[in-house]
Amino acid sequence: MKEKFYITTPIYYPSNKFTLGNSYTTIVCDAIARFNKKLGKDVFYLTGTDEHGQKITQSASKVGKSEKEYLDEIVSDAKDLWKLLDIEYDKFIRTTDDYHEKAVQEIFTKLYEKGFIYKSSYKGWYCTPCESFWTESQLADGKCPDCGREVKFQEEEAYFFKLSEFGDKLIDLYKSHPEFLQPESRVNEMINNFIKPGLNDLCVSRTSVKWGVPVEFDTKHTIYVWIDALSNYITALGYDSENDENFKKYWPADVHVIGKEIVRFHSIIWPAILMALDLPIPKRIFAHGWILFGGDKLSKSKDTDEKECVDPRVLVPLYSADAIRYFLYREIPFGSDGNYSTQAFLSRFNADLSNNYGNLVSRTFSMVKKYFDGIVPKEGVVSEDDSQFKTDVIKEATLVKDYMKDLDLTKAVTSVFNIFTLANTYIQKVQPWAVMKEEGGEKRTQTIMKYLLEAIRIGTHLLYSFMPNASTKVLDAMGENARGEFENLDNFNGVKEGLSLGELGVLFPRLDIQAEIERLKSLA
Repeated sequence: MKEKFYITTPIYYPSNKFTLGNSYTTIVCDAIARFNKKLGKDVFYLTGTDEHGQKITQSASKVGKSEKEYLDEIVSDAKDLWKLLDIEYDKFIRTTDDYHEKAVQEIFTKLYEKGFIYKSSYKGWYCTPCESFWTESQLADGKCPDCGREVKFQEEEAYFFKLSEFGDKLIDLYKSHPEFLQPESRVNEMINNFIKPGLNDLCVSRTSVKWGVPVEFDTKHTIYVWIDALSNYITALGYDSENDENFKKYWPADVHVIGKEIVRFHSIIWPAILMALDLPIPKRIFAHGWILFGGDKLSKSKDTDEKECVDPRVLVPLYSADAIRYFLYREIPFGSDGNYSTQAFLSRFNADLSNNYGNLVSRTFSMVKKYFDGIVPKEGVVSEDDSQFKTDVIKEATLVKDYMKDLDLTKAVTSVFNIFTLANTYIQKVQPWAVMKEEGGEKRTQTIMKYLLEAIRIGTHLLYSFMPNASTKVLDAMGENARGEFENLDNFNGVKEGLSLGELGVLFPRLDIQAEIERLKSLA
């Protein structure tokens, strides 16, 4: 039986403005999901949209549409964007889905009957865009500490979840399962900034918001975002439904990948709800950093003053989804903030994709065609340089797997490209064009070509999770199944001897960086 692997993004708040910033988590999770499938695991990858709340009603009203009409268009657009970025998910959940709403009602009722939810009244400052309540002391200059917008003082009857009872249990969770919340710095942040000062009970219903899931036993209340949105991770699997096979199969989640701005919700509120329901806790929550543009967060709510294009719908047709994905994996240290600029993106394209990987594949295929009519040769005479090259490639391949276990995507993709760098260096060192001219040099050249193809095969299989389109083209030309499980990554016996290599065009044409910068400025 295959090992199970369940990975999720947070569900996205619908927006008609998608940038690289709010595509990042989904792109990252796609690579993790694909890699684990290549490891032979039974993977379930969940994403979706969070579709309730006052802000949705306001946004729909502005354009003269019902909430559902407004949402349907945005969700369709989001799915189109994920397809454009080569993102493959197993399920897309919408919190307006009937099965989800029914399960959320049952979860709320269970928590109430178990004594974890009670009715009272709420007084506090409310930020509509963030859908968050804040105390006076939490405000930043009288405004929302998250987005800096105006807040309004509200008082209304509400139900509360007894979050205050879970402080010690959460600290015990962090200490007994150090892998639960990563990077480690987030643990100290949660303990020192939120738990030790004392957790307040959590408002989990509204009477002033009508677009939401009604409380089943008190229908003037709608269930607030914390229980509604966070529960998607289990409702999507059929929790508490007639068909809960996926819940039994995949829960607890192996990893929730989230942005650092929502760590508190996922590492404090979510495990507390699960504890109250007597359900297992996710194995790991990994909080990544932000993509920064000019030192500020690149997101749907902030525009940049610079004339640079950050719209994936513009960038992908020009440079490919592979190139966009690669830059984000390589340039943004996973778990930390990282900078995006057009100059950096185009420079990576030329240096890594065109010069390193694309050129390696092109020149190797050309040499095999020139020296062996495009037929993969058998291993011939092996020199010390050849043996060392083989050892170095296998070492890097092993590192890629190790890094991916730790969710260190940046180091993983760097090690993949180290394989290609090793191969290019190997070519320059052994000079097959000179070896071929030597007496008896054909046998040695066979080995060189075979070893270069093996390095390309191994590196490209490892690259597939990050850059599926180009990797599939290369592996197809080598008679390999890009989607197949990893095989023979610890040896040089994978390429089929006697195979006729397929034709490949230019994978990543070299760019005129200044010309591209000017073009993108005109499109921004």
